[in-house]
Amino acid sequence: MGQWFTRFFKERDYEVTVWGKSGKTEIARKLEVPFASDLEEAVPISDIVIVSVPINVTEETIAEIAPRMKAGSLLMDFTSIKVKPVEAMRKFAPSEVEILGTHPMFGPTIPTIRGQTVILVPVKGRSEKWFPRIRELFEEGGANVEITTAAEHDRLVSVVQGLTHFTYITIGTTIDRLNFDVKRSRKFVSPVYDIMLDFVGRILGQNPYLYALIQMENPGVLEVHDAFITECEELSKLVRAHDEEGFVKKMKAAAKQYGDTAHALRKSDKLINSRIAEYETILNSVGKVCGFSHFYSGKIHVGTLEKVGSDEITLTKLVSKGTSPHIKNKLVKLKLENLRLLSESELWEWRKENLEHSTRDISVLIPEGADPIVILKAINTNKQLAACEISDIYKRINQEDHKGINQEEYKEFNRIETKPERKEDKRLGVTYRITVFGDCDANSVEADITSLLCGLGCKIREKNLRQKEKLRLKR
Repeated sequence: MGQWFTRFFKERDYEVTVWGKSGKTEIARKLEVPFASDLEEAVPISDIVIVSVPINVTEETIAEIAPRMKAGSLLMDFTSIKVKPVEAMRKFAPSEVEILGTHPMFGPTIPTIRGQTVILVPVKGRSEKWFPRIRELFEEGGANVEITTAAEHDRLVSVVQGLTHFTYITIGTTIDRLNFDVKRSRKFVSPVYDIMLDFVGRILGQNPYLYALIQMENPGVLEVHDAFITECEELSKLVRAHDEEGFVKKMKAAAKQYGDTAHALRKSDKLINSRIAEYETILNSVGKVCGFSHFYSGKIHVGTLEKVGSDEITLTKLVSKGTSPHIKNKLVKLKLENLRLLSESELWEWRKENLEHSTRDISVLIPEGADPIVILKAINTNKQLAACEISDIYKRINQEDHKGINQEEYKEFNRIETKPERKEDKRLGVTYRITVFGDCDANSVEADITSLLCGLGCKIREKNLRQKEKLRLKR
């Protein structure tokens, strides 16, 4: 999370310095920020100091750095509990240093703060200057900021995180106890089971020490455990006794306490349907150019989608700039669960930046009174174009427009003036420069654009017209 927020603050033009107990500087180099080799020197000159360390060393870290902070600065923590860290900040930070308990309710795999929840715990008399500024910073990024007290935070989080993590981890350990074949079970999967398995795997695949500390450092979690275990035992007894009415009574009581179950059904349906819709979109894209972002590496894979299986895809990768010739048309297989399908705009941007393109000029006489910009917009609807621009606008000089032009020059440009002026000679001439994506057939795209222009009433000009027969006008 420290790395995640280093990027967050850097993107908003903050000067960020990082420090870690191990003294390793590799992460700082990767993030392109300074490493605080001397923490005692770095802390007193910082306007904001953020503690993002394991829960069980948070108080110790606060005690070490808080006394060194300068007047008017801000001390924050990114810990999953709040009572103990806030008490430590109040105790060890000088009175003229402000403090703000902070808990981002998301993990470092989330790409953006937009739509995520950040909990802030301001302290009366110690959060006057910085609290509104930090709140505004997160809200401007699109976060949902919730304000609470340290005590309420820990009570709510004992269920929000404590119960949720405990339940998913228990499902995982139960599967292990049963020696259950998870991979095979996915072949018999229902949407709800599939999503549940993914959440279990999401928790099990992360830092187990973090999840252990979330369970062990919040005192309210033990009460939650007791209630959960009691309910498991009581429900199991009802099942063993075949007490159908008792089971139904329990379930109805829970539904009443839960509240709007219909809303939960709609939201879960939306989640299930979006999952199905994405798979259908991928399935219907076989034979087309698609792009995928890898959740963990951040690498973008773009190519022709050759095959879609239940859990993996096969791509023939596009050859991008600087790609070695020997990997041209390389086939790659990728796990679907690790991928996000790029949107049309994201794919367009990648192709524009990474492929070698072809450029063609198409010169036309546009209909009298037509707007070259409107025609340009029509051309730009072609999805095989990386770009299109007007490279030239010109027209034939009429007798009434020759003021200020040398007579010899006028005669040179209008050597056929004595002949009756043809209708098209009055029309504006425009050269449209099209840039065709490197994975498209430039000749075919040029033909399509030419056909479009003709359909709009334009007349294609000969490309080898002599330069002296045109007078370029400044646009």
